[in-house]
Amino acid sequence: MKIDRNSYGTVLLVYLVCAVLICLLFLFVKVKWLDWILTAGLLWVSGWQTSFHMVPKRTTPAGDGLVTAVSDGKIVIIEKNYESEFLKQECIQVSIYMDFWDFHANFWPVGGEIDYTCYHEGKHLLAFKPKASLENEHACTSIRTPEGKSVFFKQIAGGWARRIVCYSKPGMEVRRGEQCGIIKFGSRIDIFLPLDTEIRVKLGDEVRACETIIAQL
Repeated sequence: MKIDRNSYGTVLLVYLVCAVLICLLFLFVKVKWLDWILTAGLLWVSGWQTSFHMVPKRTTPAGDGLVTAVSDGKIVIIEKNYESEFLKQECIQVSIYMDFWDFHANFWPVGGEIDYTCYHEGKHLLAFKPKASLENEHACTSIRTPEGKSVFFKQIAGGWARRIVCYSKPGMEVRRGEQCGIIKFGSRIDIFLPLDTEIRVKLGDEVRACETIIAQL
């Protein structure tokens, strides 16, 4: 694994803050056992944040028409919904909720050409709330597959997320399973699929980015 290329500054800042706090503990807190307990906690935070911003190595299953998970997390929504921003049609929406313990790197769900991308500023409601999809800060991408199918997905910031990184550019050719960005802290992914798509997951399933097959186009 490696640290996400857009997260070096964040990880270094965490290290710096933890190092300063540890120094202050040993300078001003004269209870040694307490110093060591708090130091262990700060070192744990440093390790957790390093892991949080890692890009895991995953094996992407081969096959035509497969849609794989954009992120690690839990399936919280599977329903028909109208995609009003770009596709302008009824779709099947599949949503993945990421918590603090998941890797937050994101990956292309299908291969093809990007035909739409847009970043939206917004609120920071808890990501599992339905209206977070429209009101929260989010980045949208539509991918046109070689077979002519459109897959649209949103990277949605959550209550603690304060930065979305998205590599999408119109006309860009992408491959399923390669990194497409990262969302820092709790967040959600909404994927909009054609109505004739065969969904391969159910509510409550835990999924792994790149490896879990979400659907068959």
